[in-house]
Amino acid sequence: MKILFTMCGRAGSKGIKNKNIRSFAGKPLPYYSISAIDLFLKKTELEIDYDIVVNTDSMELINMMKENPLRKVQVIERKPELCNDVIGKIEVIRDCYFQMKERMGKSYDMVVDLDLTSPLRTVIDMENLIKKHRETKADVTTSVTDARRNPYFNQLKRTEHGFKKVIESDFTARQQAPEVFDMNASLYAYNPEYLMTGKGVLDGYCECIEMKDTGVLDLDHENDFALMEIIAEYLFKTDNGYGEVKDNIIV
Repeated sequence: MKILFTMCGRAGSKGIKNKNIRSFAGKPLPYYSISAIDLFLKKTELEIDYDIVVNTDSMELINMMKENPLRKVQVIERKPELCNDVIGKIEVIRDCYFQMKERMGKSYDMVVDLDLTSPLRTVIDMENLIKKHRETKADVTTSVTDARRNPYFNQLKRTEHGFKKVIESDFTARQQAPEVFDMNASLYAYNPEYLMTGKGVLDGYCECIEMKDTGVLDLDHENDFALMEIIAEYLFKTDNGYGEVKDNIIV
């Protein structure tokens, strides 16, 4: 099986300055993603022909990836037209696939993307994603968590006449409402043929794996970063799955 592992990060950040190259719990943030890939490849029983690539316009991130102590990482310098705020990440991943297919002269069976700003993932999460994607032959398989709010029951939207439920229903208890999940943007597996269609992440047949809901926060502000470091320190001490990813990074 041939897998292309992708990591994507733009230079700078509006909410958290240079978050892609920050230190997280004493280790470079991007190295957590490489560490998860490294441990997965060491532990898997699958025969995998793999490549790892980072797509970025940040020279600092490029240098960090080249100097990482774990695995060789190919570099794609991001095209200017893929650098603005309205470009979806799937378009960058699609560009990774096209360029790496040509550069390495191989056709990949799967493209697995790891979000650089989601350091808290385990080898089991990686295994679950790839297993689910192989078994279901989905267009896209992504990671989710249990939603803490439900649009059928306790989420509201603003209307011209006050606030109403996001989805109208007669449910009186959350347990009655359909099960709802939050996309946590940590892991994605793509069928390369689907990537070539130019469609969006959820426009095709999508499957999901569940991850621990405390493991990923949206990093939009400095306090988000500080809170995730606090959560991380707890998880590193209490869950070997998270701890081994950090301990595998020797810098």
